[in-house]
Amino acid sequence: MSDSIPAQLFTLISQPSQRPAPPGVRRLCDEILSRYGSAVQAILFYGSCLRRNDETEGIVDLYVLVDSYRSAYRSWTLTLGNTLLPPNVFYLELPWQEGLVRAKYAVLSLADFQRGTSRRWFHSYLWGRFAQPAAVVYARNLQITQAVQQALAQAVVTFISQVLPSLPECFTAREVWQDGLSLSYRAELRAERVEKLVHLFEVWRDYYEQATAATMPALSFPVEAVSKAEPLFYRASIPAPDRALGRLSWALRSLQGKLLSVLRLLKGLFTFQGGPEYVLWKIERHSGIRVELTTRQRRHPLLAVGRVVWRLYRSGAFR
Repeated sequence: MSDSIPAQLFTLISQPSQRPAPPGVRRLCDEILSRYGSAVQAILFYGSCLRRNDETEGIVDLYVLVDSYRSAYRSWTLTLGNTLLPPNVFYLELPWQEGLVRAKYAVLSLADFQRGTSRRWFHSYLWGRFAQPAAVVYARNLQITQAVQQALAQAVVTFISQVLPSLPECFTAREVWQDGLSLSYRAELRAERVEKLVHLFEVWRDYYEQATAATMPALSFPVEAVSKAEPLFYRASIPAPDRALGRLSWALRSLQGKLLSVLRLLKGLFTFQGGPEYVLWKIERHSGIRVELTTRQRRHPLLAVGRVVWRLYRSGAFR
């Protein structure tokens, strides 16, 4: 089946972009544009600050889509790192009102973003993230806006098509998203609790239910609504071999994703401003393991690599 997107889904995907971005987020985007200039094709705003529509608590999550890595960077090491193991992740904080506004932003080419949200891309790193609501807070032109929203809608189709083989034959939208997000989170070094997954669904409940219904015509296997009562139940006719392949695929994604997550964390030691501190925070947040580094290891990240990898192994990150 082609990557055609139902019109209803495309319309739904564009809704978060119609809500004005908080002023602090716009300030962050202005700074990013001043750093990367004409290389920037679009900037996406997602995550917890988007859910609250508030940039004053926590760290704003942004994705910066560029035309190419060579045009985005002056450094060949950053170019190479982004090419071999995208994305590169950076930290940004700016004075804002009475305090600071903070962001973690990832740099990715528009072409890599489109590939990573398509059904041709195996791992859930991008389509698992961007099946969730995201807002286009900057785009170079209308054509880029449409291309990015097409990729966001495709992420939803990819996500649901990969999740359904792992669900029972009959399911609700809640099960699609809670179980699916759990699968995609386990395919990385993330340890979110069930309570958070429930919260993610409830905050955007209408959005997720509409996205589920709108996506069904785009799937490669038949799905029908079997109950008009609340909650709405669906039945998917998926052959047993495809279900077995789907479960195997998620097991492989978990192995692949944990390895890639470790490699990205190690890359962050060198590419992320304040890299060692950020990596240690990520490890503690997602695994509960606190890694202490010496002052010398913080100054020279290469010395920290072995210790970080060993603690990740001891914490079970490679299992």
